[in-house]
Amino acid sequence: MAYVSFRSLLRIAICGGTHGNELSGVYLVREMQKQKVNKVGSISVTTMISNPRAVDVCRRYTEKDLNRCFTKALLSSSVTDSTPHEVIRAQELNTQLGPKGSQEAVDFLCDLHNTTANMGLCFIFYSCDWLTVHIYKYIKNKITSVPVRAIQLKTPLYDSFSLQSVGKHGFAIEVGPQPHGVLRADIFNVMKEAVDLMSEWIQKFNSGCTFEGGEVEVYTEVKSVDYPRNPATQEITAAIHPQLQDNDFSLLQPGDPIFLSFLGETVKYEGETLHPYFVNEAAYYEKKIAFYLARKTALTMPSISMKTD
Repeated sequence: MAYVSFRSLLRIAICGGTHGNELSGVYLVREMQKQKVNKVGSISVTTMISNPRAVDVCRRYTEKDLNRCFTKALLSSSVTDSTPHEVIRAQELNTQLGPKGSQEAVDFLCDLHNTTANMGLCFIFYSCDWLTVHIYKYIKNKITSVPVRAIQLKTPLYDSFSLQSVGKHGFAIEVGPQPHGVLRADIFNVMKEAVDLMSEWIQKFNSGCTFEGGEVEVYTEVKSVDYPRNPATQEITAAIHPQLQDNDFSLLQPGDPIFLSFLGETVKYEGETLHPYFVNEAAYYEKKIAFYLARKTALTMPSISMKTD
């Protein structure tokens, strides 16, 4: 079995409110700030409400989706009177927590999100960063109240667009189902448990523990699927089929129903056997996404520990 070492994780950031109406992260970060959680063992903790303006009005964003503003092009763009608020805010966060891709960036960044989809607890990351995957495996083995899964995005790391990419390592935690603008105790508690376990793992890692390799399941993004639409008006003509609704990560095979038209006609899936997720996510209507499809794969992880030099 291969073996990999990483530098200690001494500075981490925990961010909520990147989307202002996803309230579990907002209230978890606020609670940590009230409790003055700025040090956990060997770890220096920065807690951040990412988009206070959007949180104040309980909206996903005010002008532009903040979690699409962390590309190198936007982070380095000139600010003018017409620059969207979220682009300016992304540059501020990059200054505070980055700069992205530099040695000055925080060692680990955890960004907290909610979804309206029935996805349980998901960890979303860009690449096979073995340190990040080990944290996911540790939490997956500890939490039994909800399904725990990992999603690997197909976007290359160099072109990554979300806040988590500012840290040297990081992931987004996505917990659902929870309506936007609503706080649910069960969803909040799952998120808090995941954050606590993440901190626990990092403390063990910093103390010199070796984490053994092994195999872990990951869902790798393949593509998104839009709703059926009227070609002339672009209005949707169907909703998610009841057999697919709330069945995120089930196996979707050719011939399975995916949409039910407003006239009562069933639209069936055509394509390779894959796993749907973010099914009927409320925030994705504007992005013309009814659900994503992923391929389930098994990753063989190396053992890891902290570098001692």
